[in-house]
Amino acid sequence: MKTPLSLAFAAPILVLALAACNPPEQAKTAPEATTPAPTATAAVVTAADAWCRPSPNGAKAGGCYVTLTATNDDRLTGGSSPRAGELQVHEMKTENGMMKMAQLTEGLPLPAGQAVSLAPGGNHLMLIGLTAPLVAGETVPLTFEFASAPSVTVQAAVRQPAMAGMDHSAH
Repeated sequence: MKTPLSLAFAAPILVLALAACNPPEQAKTAPEATTPAPTATAAVVTAADAWCRPSPNGAKAGGCYVTLTATNDDRLTGGSSPRAGELQVHEMKTENGMMKMAQLTEGLPLPAGQAVSLAPGGNHLMLIGLTAPLVAGETVPLTFEFASAPSVTVQAAVRQPAMAGMDHSAH
């Protein structure tokens, strides 16, 4: 004859044995819940050598330049600056012997891992509606917006472009 005390020990053991034989319902219906999801690499764009040309008094627009490198394929879509009403991405091209400048309304492609230089005579940034002239020696905050990557803010030096073929490193 079994005593009530032995039943008290047998009942919990029986419950544990049954639980071990039957996995939880969630594990049966959702095996993907235990498989880690693949992680995507976050898009990042770095900016180097940002600078702007000095603008004459009364000018309502100014040109700025930078080199951008994206970790993933991305696109520079625009940006902003407290020094202007608008920051636009522009291209320069020659058509019928004439240089033409136009806004890249779809943005500028940034292929993964390739440095893309915005430079005088080529693709560049235009500050439209300057609040004050851009003066050599000062810096101008520029914020760049991208299709995928988070925005990037830089301090662009206002300076004259380096003269091609002139090395003044010894001065």
